[in-house]
Amino acid sequence: MGCRESKERKEPGDFTNINGEQSGQVKPSSDGIDNPVKSDSEPNSAQGGKGTLRALYDYEARADGDLPFKKGDRLTLLDDSNPDWWFARKTTSGGDKDEGYVPSNYVATEDTLETYEWFVGKISRKESERQLLSPENALGSYLIRESETAPGNYVLCVRSFQEGKGDVVKHYKIKPLDDNKGFFITARRTLPSLQDLINHYTESADGLGQKLEKPCGKSKPVIALSKDAWEIDRESLELSKRLGAGQFGEVWRGKWNKTTDVAVKTLKPGTMSIEAFLLEATIMKKCKHDKLVRLYAVCTDKEPIYIVTELMSKGSLLDYLRGDEVDSLKFTQLVDIAAQVASGMGYLEENKLIHRDLAARNVLVGDNNLAKVADFGLARLIEDDEYTPKSGAKFPIKWTAPEAALYGRYTIKSDVWSYGILLVEIVTRGQTPYPGTILVVRFHEKLSAKCMLDSFMVT
Repeated sequence: MGCRESKERKEPGDFTNINGEQSGQVKPSSDGIDNPVKSDSEPNSAQGGKGTLRALYDYEARADGDLPFKKGDRLTLLDDSNPDWWFARKTTSGGDKDEGYVPSNYVATEDTLETYEWFVGKISRKESERQLLSPENALGSYLIRESETAPGNYVLCVRSFQEGKGDVVKHYKIKPLDDNKGFFITARRTLPSLQDLINHYTESADGLGQKLEKPCGKSKPVIALSKDAWEIDRESLELSKRLGAGQFGEVWRGKWNKTTDVAVKTLKPGTMSIEAFLLEATIMKKCKHDKLVRLYAVCTDKEPIYIVTELMSKGSLLDYLRGDEVDSLKFTQLVDIAAQVASGMGYLEENKLIHRDLAARNVLVGDNNLAKVADFGLARLIEDDEYTPKSGAKFPIKWTAPEAALYGRYTIKSDVWSYGILLVEIVTRGQTPYPGTILVVRFHEKLSAKCMLDSFMVT
């Protein structure tokens, strides 16, 4: 599945200069280096190759063959042929050598930027603000991210206080020296490395709006259940609490292998063929994006089919919008949720995938208003081979584009239509679209080409 290149996005007023004024783009150093800019003492920003690894988080073994470790442990990389699970060795305090598989995004090559608490890599400006403004972070919390608009450069993001606005995040461009021997935010203060820059502004604000206090807290990244977990034994799942139910099945909170919290969707018998599901699930498994719910594993040995995914703590966006917490959400936070959904849908579009059933009920919410698109790919399986409504089947007409409802033509454009209806759900805080019309209709016969939209938009 090919991905298209995205155009560079301009961000006027994206950064705050040392005087607190908004500034636009800053020219990079004159040497025009494309690689991450660093001083001679600055570590490389790279993840590949054999060598020594540093653990970024604690990890407890989930399955046989896993290697447990604690944050800060040093591991020897033995095999990185699997992009998600690397084979490594750990030398214990007693001199014993343990070997096993470790999640690759839980470790980093030693002496690289990824090993620093304050470095978060390539995330968006909006994502950095969401992280820094989360409740566990206080004034002075900070991080360094890669610049979106100037590849190879970095941005210091700091949680500060602004009169009349409260807590905000200020973004300061970190500029490299022309000789590539250091960095600066203001030309009057140059420093040999990013760590030296952090140390300096931790001791004194020196013109910044806020002195640096502590790095922004990092959440553990999402990983697969284990190296070989895909078709798993349903006996390894413990279902503890029903989270919801719909036309095609139920969703349960569960635990896999007594170690990992998961969500389990149980599909009603006859909802879809096992063969078609496995084909689609293989594609869904390859979709890895921070705004898509991660598919962990499946149980297809018998019906009901189990779909095992990551667990999102707040449940569906629809329930979240209709709950008590929504009263405390600002409009900008609602816009951020919409932007996160757009990011996930953009990934599907780039990979030539169509959701077909985008709605607030199929978006899940986690801590700190983290939103992820769920159930991508399943809508196609639930319909017939031509992707048109079955006779007597319920159909989410209020979210469906006219060409999809009339002729069964599902495209990226029909997903965009559904996204527009999702925006209505968000800004109305979970109200049903088109008040006064029925939510679904039943199709008793195939729609004719002459059928008009208002003939099934019943009031």
